[in-house]
Formats: sequence, C-alpha cells, structure tokens
Amino acid sequence: MATGNLASVVVAVDGSEESMNALRWALDNLRLRPDGALVVLHVQPSPSITAGLNPGPIPFGGPSEVEVPAFTQAIEAHQRRITQAILDHALKICSEKNVEVKTDVVIGDPKEKICEVTANLKADLLVMGCRAFGPLKRMFLGSVSNYCINNVVCPVVVIKGT
Repeated sequence: MATGNLASVVVAVDGSEESMNALRWALDNLRLRPDGALVVLHVQPSPSITAGLNPGPIPFGGPSEVEVPAFTQAIEAHQRRITQAILDHALKICSEKNVEVKTDVVIGDPKEKICEVTANLKADLLVMGCRAFGPLKRMFLGSVSNYCINNVVCPVVVIKGT
C-alpha cells in the first residue's frame, strides 16, 4: 500500500499489542509526501471515565456526592504515567525504524476523540489496531475501531489481533 501522496496519517495507540502492531504496519507500509506527517495519537481517559474507581460515599452519613481532590489528582498522575509509557513504547518503535513522528495526547472518550482529531488534522488515513473480539463481546463491550470506521471522515486501516 506504499503511496507517496499521503499528507497526514493518524495512528491511534492505546498501549495494546494490537495498536503497536498497527503502528509497525504503518511505518513499514506507508509513504508520506515530503511535507507529510505521521501522528501517533493516544487518548487518555478523562478522570470522569475512571470514576468507577471513586472511593464512593463517605460512610456513616457523610455526603454521597463528594469528590475527593487527592483521589482525583492521584488518578490523573497515574494516567499521565501510563500515557508517557505508551508514548515511549511507540516512539521506540519509530526510532528503531528511523522514522520521525509527531505525537498527540487528548483526553476523553477514545472513539469520539480519535474521530475528532482525525477530522481536525484533515487526515488522509487512520490506522488502528483491533482486538479480535467476537460478535457477542463486541455487542456488549463495544468496539472503538467499529465506531471509527463508521464515523471518521477518512479511510481507516484496521490491523486485527489474534
């Protein structure tokens, strides 16, 4: 699929082996215009998405909807460390192939943010990994790649896992 007419390619990574294989595929198979950019995108969940980890109401009659700032800060710090580890891994893969890339980190719902960033960058192509969920798991868990295929404004290459 090597082409020299791509100006902007977004590769979405989430730390999974499937997403890193998608990055490897893009590096091995795509050729950008000389002024083109390959953007490694990671979507970090917002603290509200991880609210399932909230310690919950204060026992014995305490307020039930109190946000614990220290808890939120700890979650955010942990997410930043995870994001940095994911980007470090992706950049190591790029470095091994002598390819310079741009990185972008956004916070929010991955499926929506991937589509949004791809549209904002006017990307020519989105490349992403996909876990090999069967139809039943995909129905209950959803699929970021399925959502993106149906909602992104450019072609999508999905590299499936096993």
